[in-house]
Amino acid sequence: MVDNANIDQVIERLRKALKGLPDPSVTLVGKRWQSPFLVLISCIMSLRTKDETTLPAAERLFAVADTPAAMLKISTEKLERLIYPVGFYKTKARTIKGICRDVLEKFDGKIPNDLDTLLLMKGVGRKTANLVLTEGFWIPAMCVDTHVHRISNRFGYVKTKNPEETEFALRNQLPKKYWMRYNAQLVTWGQNICRPISPFCSRCPITRFCGRVGVMATR
Repeated sequence: MVDNANIDQVIERLRKALKGLPDPSVTLVGKRWQSPFLVLISCIMSLRTKDETTLPAAERLFAVADTPAAMLKISTEKLERLIYPVGFYKTKARTIKGICRDVLEKFDGKIPNDLDTLLLMKGVGRKTANLVLTEGFWIPAMCVDTHVHRISNRFGYVKTKNPEETEFALRNQLPKKYWMRYNAQLVTWGQNICRPISPFCSRCPITRFCGRVGVMATR
């Protein structure tokens, strides 16, 4: 099982194994545009959408509009066309418009850099808010998506029922020095190696630490 006696070794082995694998789409947006606002918008687009769809949609949209004011000038129909085919693109277009209005009317045109204020925006949940802090502001936060929830439990590092429980368990247990990259590492690992069904345990450098909780078949 992974625990705090071996977490340093686990994180270091993952870091080395991840070299050459692509970063998640929102991480790439943060690195390329270095804009908390664009990180937030890419987070909204990424929900229930694969990275290979999210990043091209972000590139199309940001080439046309990369500020809240500019996005509000685009018609909802055009915004839908720009972000299509992200999942629930019609709903997300309306959410993006609402966020842009909030940023301009309630937050003086700037994205808040604290969790509680970010959560005041309609359409922004804990996962998105935490990801904006890490990828947009480089503030340590604990972003937990399905990959982080699944793999942290598969390791045996936590024992939780849902991503929100996992977030608070990791806040209590994971050394803070790892918070910044933990989400990006486990998302990439989950997309490529530690798959939900039949993970590639034969390729994994941390199998001797992993509890393989709930794993029925491996490759």
